[in-house]
Formats: sequence, C-alpha cells, structure tokens
Amino acid sequence: MVPARARSDRTAAARATAGPGGVRSCKVSPAFIGRLRELGRLEHGLASARDGEPATILIGGEAGAGKSRLLSEFARRTAGPGEGLGAQAEEGGQAGRVLAGACLGLAAAGLPFAPFATVLRQLVRDLGAAAVAELLPGRAAGELGRLLPELGPAARAEDEAYPGEARARLFEQMLGLFRWLAETGPVVLIIEDVHWADQSTRDLLMFLIGNQRAMSGVLIVVTFRSDELHRTHPVRPLLAELDRIGWVQRLELLRLSRKEADEQIAAILGHHPEPALAERVFRRSEGNPLFIEQLLGCDGDLPRSLRDLVLANVGRLTEDTTELLRTASGGGVQVGHRLLAAVSGLGDAEISSVLRPAVAANVLLADSDGYQFRHAVIHEVMHDDLLPGERSRLHCRYAEAISADPSLVPPGRAAMEEAHHWYSAYEVTSALTSAWRAAAAASMALAYADCLAMVSRVLELWDAVPDAAERIGVDHVGVLEQAVRAAYATGDEARGIAFATAALEELNRDGEPARAALLLERRGVLQGSQRIECGIEDLRMALDLVADDAHERERGRVLASLARQQRKAGDPGARLSAEDALAIARRSGDLCTQAAALNCLAMLETESGVGSPGQQAAALELLALARIVAANAGDCHELLEAAISESHLLEGLGEHARAAEAARSGLAEAQRYGLSGTSGSVLTINLAEPMLMMGEWDQTDSALSLALTSNRSHMFALQRLAGDLALWRGDLAGARAALSSAQDLLAGRSFEAQSHLPVARLEIELLAGEGRIRAALAAAGTALASYDLLAGPRYGWPLLVAAAGAAADLTWLPAEVRTHDDLRQARSVLAAARAQEARLAAEGPAQIAQKLTFLAEVGRAQAGIRSRSGAGDMTAQWQQAALAWSALGEPYRHAVALFRLGEAALAERGDRDAAAQALAGAAEAAGRLGAERLVEQVSQLARRARITLPRSGRESPAGLGRNRHESEVQRLP
Repeated sequence: MVPARARSDRTAAARATAGPGGVRSCKVSPAFIGRLRELGRLEHGLASARDGEPATILIGGEAGAGKSRLLSEFARRTAGPGEGLGAQAEEGGQAGRVLAGACLGLAAAGLPFAPFATVLRQLVRDLGAAAVAELLPGRAAGELGRLLPELGPAARAEDEAYPGEARARLFEQMLGLFRWLAETGPVVLIIEDVHWADQSTRDLLMFLIGNQRAMSGVLIVVTFRSDELHRTHPVRPLLAELDRIGWVQRLELLRLSRKEADEQIAAILGHHPEPALAERVFRRSEGNPLFIEQLLGCDGDLPRSLRDLVLANVGRLTEDTTELLRTASGGGVQVGHRLLAAVSGLGDAEISSVLRPAVAANVLLADSDGYQFRHAVIHEVMHDDLLPGERSRLHCRYAEAISADPSLVPPGRAAMEEAHHWYSAYEVTSALTSAWRAAAAASMALAYADCLAMVSRVLELWDAVPDAAERIGVDHVGVLEQAVRAAYATGDEARGIAFATAALEELNRDGEPARAALLLERRGVLQGSQRIECGIEDLRMALDLVADDAHERERGRVLASLARQQRKAGDPGARLSAEDALAIARRSGDLCTQAAALNCLAMLETESGVGSPGQQAAALELLALARIVAANAGDCHELLEAAISESHLLEGLGEHARAAEAARSGLAEAQRYGLSGTSGSVLTINLAEPMLMMGEWDQTDSALSLALTSNRSHMFALQRLAGDLALWRGDLAGARAALSSAQDLLAGRSFEAQSHLPVARLEIELLAGEGRIRAALAAAGTALASYDLLAGPRYGWPLLVAAAGAAADLTWLPAEVRTHDDLRQARSVLAAARAQEARLAAEGPAQIAQKLTFLAEVGRAQAGIRSRSGAGDMTAQWQQAALAWSALGEPYRHAVALFRLGEAALAERGDRDAAAQALAGAAEAAGRLGAERLVEQVSQLARRARITLPRSGRESPAGLGRNRHESEVQRLP
C-alpha cells in the first residue's frame, strides 16, 4: 500500500547501512529520481480539482516502473512533510488529504471493495469512527459498515426492497463521503493495482469517476500494470470506458533514461557509480527502477526475488511453450523466426502454435520477422534455466545454423553472432577463430568498441589454442597491435597503454625497429593525454629507432605525433617537428601523416592567442586542407581533429554561428564513425559553447544533457558549461552542483589554461551571484596569484572580468556593510588584475569585448571606492562594452552591459532617460533568454529609480522581491 511505502521511503536513507564495498544494504533510493513530468501532471490534476474541475489520472506502467514511488512522492508533497498520507497538508503545502488503497493480487474474489475498505480504515484511524459516522447521514454508516465493521453493524439484507438497492446506496454513500470530505479541502483518492481489482471494485470505481462532477475537489488516481493486461483481461473494458470520459487522462510511466538511472544508482550508493557498474546495471535493467534496485551490486545470478517476479507469467504457460522459450533464449533477447526454426527443427505452423500463449501472456512480443522477449530480464531468467549441457549444445546449434546460412540473421551480424554462440558453447578453437573474424568485420563497420571486445576475447583464448597463430594467420604481437588500435579508436587510454606495453615486452626492437617505433608512437600518444612528459619520452625513443633513411614513412608519423605533444607542452620545437613531418609525408605519400601535420601547424599559427588576421586566415586555410587530405585518406581522427580545431578557432574569434556549424558537422562525422564518446565529447563542448553565447539556451541544455548521460571524456568541461548555463538562468543550486563536479574532475590534473581558467572564473561569478562577495573576492585573488593568464589569453580575459566584477560588487555595497579590510582586499585584487591585464594582449573582437568589459568593471570598482561619484567615464565605458557584445551577437553579456550602463547613467549623471532606455533593453533581452536573476536585478534597479519598464509578460522569481540593501546584508557571509 502507498502509506507504508511512503513512510519507508522517507526513512530509507536513515536505515541504510554500508555493506561490502560501500554499497548500502538498503537498495531503495532515498532520493526521488526522474518522473518530474509525471509529478507535474499529478500536481496539475490536483490544482484542477481544487478549482472545482473533475480530474482523474490513470497511471500505467510495467511491474517495477515506479508507480508507487511516484504516488508516494506526490502524496508526501500534497500532505506535507512529516505527515501521514491521510493527513491534511501543513501550511504552505498543497492543502490536500490523500486517501489510498490497493487491490490485492491474492484471494481477490473473497475481498470485494478491498481498496475502498482500506480507505475507510484510514479515515477511521485519522479522524475516529464517530467523526466519520457524523459525515454520513441516515443509514450511510450501516451501508459502509459492509466494508468496515468499525463504522457499525452492516445493514441487513432483508431490509432491502430489491437486491440492487444496497449496492446502489453504497455507491451513492461513497460518493457523498468524498464530496463531504472535500468541503474542507481537496481530496486525493488513490486506487492502486487495478489490474487485480475484483468486479465490485471496478464497478464502484467506474461509478465514482463517471459521477465525479458531483465530487467537487476530488482528484482520483488509478494505477495498473500495463504489462499484465493481456487481450482478455477484465480491466481492459473498464479502461476503454474511462477513456471516453473527458476529464480522464492516461499517463504511461516509461523506463528511466540512462541519466536518470545513473542518478538512481548514485542515490542508492551514496556516490557516483563507476561507469562499468552503471553500464552493467542499466543494460540489464533497461531502465526499470525496480530492476535497478534489485540488480545493483549483483554480479552473478539474478536475485531470487527478481526471478520470482519475472517468472510469474512464465509459470502459467505449458511445458511445450516454456521449452521453446528456453530454446529461443539462446538466440538472445530477439530471435528471428527462420533462425528459431532452424535451431528448434520445428515447422512454421508448429512454432506459431506453441509460442502463441507466450505472446498472449505478454512474455514474448511477435512481429513479422521474429520474436522478442518483452524484457531482457525475462530472457535472462529463461536462459539461466537451461542446464549447463543444454546451454552448450543449444549455442552450438545456433552457431552451426548461422555458419551454414548467414542470412538467418540480419545483414552484417553473422560474424558477431557466430562468435557469441561459439564462445557461449565453450568451443575454444571455434570461439577464437570466429572472434578474430568478428573483430575484422566490426572494424570494417567502424564498430570499434565491438572490435576491441572481440580482439580481447582472442587474447583471452590464446593460450587455450596451441596453434592459434596458424589458425588466424597473425602472431600474438599482431593481435596486441590490433588491440592497441581498437583501444585508441574507442578512447580507452588505459587499456591501449597496457596492450602496447605488453607488445613491446614481447618484441625484439633491434630486429623489428619500425614495428617497435610505431608501438612506442601509439603508446606515447595515449600517455600524452595524461602525462605529457611520458608521452614525449616514448616518442623520442621511437625516433631513435627509425633514425635511418630506411623507415621514412614511420619517421614522419612519429614526428607528427611528437609535434602535437610538443605543442601541448609549449615546446618551441613543435613547429620544426610538424614541418619535417609534413615534408616527409608528402615525399612518401602518407596522407594520414600529412593531415596530422597540417592540423598541428594550423593550431601553431594562433597558439599564443587568436592571432593576427593573416594568422587566422592561414590557420583556417590549413584546417580546410587538413580536412580534404584526411577525408581522402579515410582518417576519421584527423578529420574530427580538424573539425575540433576549426570550431575552437572560430569560437575564439567570436564567430559563434560558424563555430557551431563546424562543430555540428564534426559531430555528424563522429557519430558516423562511432566516436561520439571521444572526439564527439569535445565537439559537443565546441557546439554548446557558441550556442550558449548566442542565447540558444534550450538547445545548449539539450546538447549538454545528452553528453552528460554517457561516460565521456572532458566531462569537467561539460559540467563547467552546464554551470555557466545554470548561473545565467539564475539556477544557483544547479550551478553550484555543476561547479563542484567540474572541480572534482579537474583535481590532480596538470594546469591547462582552457581547463582551469574557465572553472576558476565560474567559481568567482557563482560566489558573487550567491551574494558571497567576500568569498568571491578571495577566490579571485587566489586565481590571479596561482595562474599565469599569458598561458591562455582567450580564457584569461573572462577571469579578469570576473575578478574586477567581484571587486566592484564589494565596493558598491552600502557603507555600513563593507569594512576597511573589504576595501583593502578589493584594491589588492584590482591591482593584481591590472598587472595581469598589462601583460595580456587582446586579439580579436571577443577578447576586445572582454577587455572593454574589464575596464568598465575597473571603472565601476573605482567609482564605488570613491562613493560612486566623480568617475566621469563609467557610462562611456559600459556603452562601449555593450556595443561590443551586441556586435558579437552575445545577448546575455549584452544585457549585463546594458544593466551596468543603466546603473552608471543613474550614478554618474542621474540621467533617468538614458538609464530607462538601457534598462528596458536589458530587461527585454534577459526576459527573452530566461535569465531570471538578471531580470530581477534590472527590475530592482528600475524600482529604486522609479523607472517604469515595458511589460515583458514575465514575473519575477519568487523570493527575489527584497530590496537590494536587504538582499546584500542578508546574503553577505
């Protein structure tokens, strides 16, 4: 029942204890995950009921979909924290009474009206039998006594004029009871598990919903298991009838997304799960919340409780059907009809006849091509039900059938499926050779992760097959080399390094110097992403091995990789290495190396900043050539590297639309090549950033949400962008969570300007946004003292703006709030920022706009120090900044500059007309963007200046109505 579950949900976290490996023994998530849309539908239904409109919501979902958890959360919010589900909400809550009952799956025929009896019992417990009886006029108590003896003796059958009278009166009295209860506030009536409802319960429910207009203020919520409703289920007609009633809504609980499943796992564990664990649990559960809870921490067999749940329907099938289901389970969650026929030896008609009951029972789904187990766990349970010998023989039959006729499976899947079946059959020789063929097929299909899995299987089986090299035509080092290539392609750096190291230990470097050099080159590239000095060391060793003229092609490749690592390390020798690599590659006709060298040279053109117009044009020309060469070579990595570099360079120039288009083009290529998790993650960042700047915030949110659902590299940058978006929208809590994640992910990494400076800048801006001005100023001082902004002017300028802005915010605090120490700290930060600014060039329109904003913030700070008078040029400075951001097409920063312009116009000259014009522009832009905090800042300033802004149709966020002085005093640490 809902009441018991709700109480247990609220205490789940308190009861949870740590078990082995830190996994909580209680597997119920203490946090409510997902279902916010569905929760909103319920709350909207309650609002309709409160307004006197009839409202019924039917909630369907498979077993374990979270129907009861959703209702528990809704009931908790409706009844108020700390209250039972039968209680009224506390002041400020939804002010509703929640009454809940559930149909029973066992002995239902002997328990008519079971959920309604539960509801009455709940009322008696909460109000007392006498109080409930007082709500019932006349003989009503006697009628309801049929359901609950506590309400008094039931009416006698002989008193009825005809058999149906008592039933009709009972229904009417139940209707009246809810109507009377609702006179003191909205009532939510929840009836759970209607798929188990007896006929009487179904009839009463239909009566109440059909007459809901007579129960003003009552919301009815009904749940059922949609997977239980076979074609002849008695609840189907009820649902069909209810669907014809105008105020009845249907709501289907779908399975959780990968992101929501990860959140549920994290809530249960108390920490973010390891990617492998999250992937395993999500894959096996397919997003079913109950299955996630049961599967979490289960590395072996399925828990018995889950097996019982899954087998409930299967146990009612005939032995012939069950046996064929076991046979079908060998083919996977989905199996084609022709393949099943070949393996089972049955004819088409016989298969259809035997499996028809399984389809009717919703155990199996059928389509024109074959069959699919309704849930992966059903398949798993059926497969586990096979005896070991049966399982081996079954998979042998599948492998032999596919080998004899590959058309039995969809095109392109024969090699992989044959490898799977031979491996499952424990036929090691066939498993090894088929895995090697499958790896080649996967590589040809650009399925690099599958290729890596198959090559890893070959290595696993190698020692069990004495003549393995002869059978596949490749020695053990060759298999390791293929593993290195596959790991590199999938971005699995750790495994790639391990495979390369193992191969180098087996290889005779003197006898095969070129082969060893290429292994060192690949290991160097993989190591360079984490420890660049180790990567460069490997690459220099590789160069020594191919120093003669006999290995020019290999030498060019090593030089190109060395140039890229040197560029990352700031080594001035990078250009010479890249030029040598390009020259060698052109002589040898190595297109891949040419593309790599061109990409490196392009980025070197603007390495110290955006570069001059000539350097920018040269860089873009080199990247265009790199793309052409890479495409001709079929080199997806260099093709994507060019897209990454192009979008990065264009964004640095402030060419947001072109940067976004370059990133989109690259993302399409990344998806095509199956590299969305490696190069694609960088391109997602390069797409999200210009969209954020252009004010396309919903698209930015969608891109980030998609990227953050997977185990991707560069997650810290994705989190930082999510923090920027949340901060600009005014979601300070969301910004704080994203910033914390970004900081955790960056911990221990070597300094990179494009990584560390934006995160430091976000921290300063967020602290200031939270009203923690002193903390923001301290963070600014730490960042300026810790980082050399010359390492990345593009990222240094925004940090300087944030630092100067924090200083200005403090100096503009009311005199009675700030102290002399505050002003001294502000002057110190300003001095440090000015010192960095004097060394920093502003290249390109974006950096120029940042510099203008920095100077305006410095002017604002100086005006604050001088009590906001006598500055003389603050208005002009903010006007220049606003024009610069407008020209770049950055609406949020333009709106901020307009807000500051209005502030300056009032402070310097008292020019209300100029201020009104600037604030109107700021309000319009901020409102259109959904920048709620900025909208409120603009509104507050306008109110203080008695300036009437044009109506934007947007209301200020709740809780932000205090005047500025009150806000600053209350939020100052």
